[in-house]
Amino acid sequence: MKILAVCLGNICRSPAAEAAIRDSAASAGVDVEVDSAGMGSWNIGQSPHPESIAAGERVGLRVEGRARKVIVADFDRFDILLAMDRSNLRELQAIAPSAAAKAKVRLFRTYDPITDEDEVPDPWGGPAEDYDETIRIVRAAADGLVDALKT
Repeated sequence: MKILAVCLGNICRSPAAEAAIRDSAASAGVDVEVDSAGMGSWNIGQSPHPESIAAGERVGLRVEGRARKVIVADFDRFDILLAMDRSNLRELQAIAPSAAAKAKVRLFRTYDPITDEDEVPDPWGGPAEDYDETIRIVRAAADGLVDALKT
C-alpha cells in the first residue's frame, strides 16, 4: 500500500501525518510506503516546521523530510492520497487526471473513529500547543487508517 499525505505547504501537517502513519503501520506490522507533499510550491526543499518536529519529538514521533509539491504522477504512484482539509481535497480532485485517480483522494481525519471532525487544522503560525494538537490528531487518524488497512 502506497500512501501520500497532502497539506498546503508540506511543512506542518502532511509530514506529521507521514510520520504518524509510518509509526502506526510499523507498530501494527502493516507494510506501507508513505510520503508527503504540498499543494503549494513555496516551501519546496525545506525541512518540516521546527514546531512540527518538536511536537513530534515530545511524543516519540520523528517528523522529517523535505517539502515537495504534489504532481499528477502521484496519482499513479500512490494508492491513497490523504488530504488534510477540504481545500486540499478539492484541489487534489481538480488535478486528478481521471475518475479513478479522483477516487483515491480522501480526507485523512475521517479515519479517526472517535471524532466527527474531518479536517486537520493547520497549526502554521500558532503556538506550540497547536502543533501538539496536530500531532495528537494525526496519530489518531493514522491508527484508524492502519486499522482499516488491516481488514
